[in-house]
Amino acid sequence: MITYLDTNVAVWLAEGNRQRIGLAGRGRIESDDLLLSPMVLMELEYLLEIQRILLPARDLLTKLAHEIGVRVCGLDFPSIVDAALDEKWTRDPFDRIIVAQAKANGLAWLVSADTEIQSHYPRTVW
Repeated sequence: MITYLDTNVAVWLAEGNRQRIGLAGRGRIESDDLLLSPMVLMELEYLLEIQRILLPARDLLTKLAHEIGVRVCGLDFPSIVDAALDEKWTRDPFDRIIVAQAKANGLAWLVSADTEIQSHYPRTVW
């Protein structure tokens, strides 16, 4: 089974802070193949630029790949954007693409603490 990680979840995992993640989310993380949308990498880099995180996106990805096998999803961008066109519930481009990526990949699971995402994407777990 495939599960995507939202940006905050990727940060908490890189920090070794699994207890911040809900029980259902931790279950998915322990049992599924874990993917990141490339949009998560972009958001991580923005967080670095505004000094909310300490590691560059590539370093954070390398850490997660080595520690728990996280990979960046290679789905083609046109299919993701096609799915994102239907995500009219948010103006946040990060959330829109992250949800669309999971949706475009066979309605994959998404681990997210974001209540707005949870209320609009039924395959969100926390």
